[in-house]
Amino acid sequence: MKGTGLLALACVAALSIGCGNKDRSDVRANNTDNNTSAVGTAGNTANTPTSGDKDFINDMAMGGLGEVELGKLAAQRGLSADVKRFGQMMVDDHTKAGDALKQVASRFDIAWPTAVTDKQRDLQEKLSKLQGADFDKEYMKAMVDDHSDDVDKLESRVDKQTLAEWKTKVQNLAGDAKGTERGVVMGVTPEHSDNPATMAINEWAAMTLPTVQMHYDAAKMIKDKVDNAKRNSTK
Repeated sequence: MKGTGLLALACVAALSIGCGNKDRSDVRANNTDNNTSAVGTAGNTANTPTSGDKDFINDMAMGGLGEVELGKLAAQRGLSADVKRFGQMMVDDHTKAGDALKQVASRFDIAWPTAVTDKQRDLQEKLSKLQGADFDKEYMKAMVDDHSDDVDKLESRVDKQTLAEWKTKVQNLAGDAKGTERGVVMGVTPEHSDNPATMAINEWAAMTLPTVQMHYDAAKMIKDKVDNAKRNSTK
């Protein structure tokens, strides 16, 4: 994809996101409750977040903290202009997303994490020792893996029918339009819950999904580009 296309894709973050890391669940402290991120069942009107709600916020919050730090690193250390722009976009989006999600957590007295996981810290330490094309390659690989996991988590909290319709419309867009228009093609409806806490979290997930999907697509394209550049440089 041309550089201008990547710029358009990477700079259009109309919605705020909170992406995470697939290994973030390793910091959960022996939680014996049902810790899936599935939405609450209809009829549960208690104004109390479920264990799944708490885990979901914990995952997204820690992921956001990690993405901000890694994004700063990418903006400084990235060799490719695309990687630098992607890193800065992560800083901007995750900061905004964290603020929005933190408001939801505060409203329902859900604890907010203040530190990243050991694995996130290890990744940051690993990347801090890399430079140039090596940094770009490893950073973008991590971004693809993280965003793939987050898409799955966010999709678990939106209405499946409108999700399918939205995916069809996005797939029908061509080229750069997938990045610039996916957030306005149509709304993604949150999965309904009678539990106010669960519903508020689902609404955040529905608002977030279009942009995290765009980030995932951008990450894949940039990863392919930097991988090809590194292969060509070694020939």
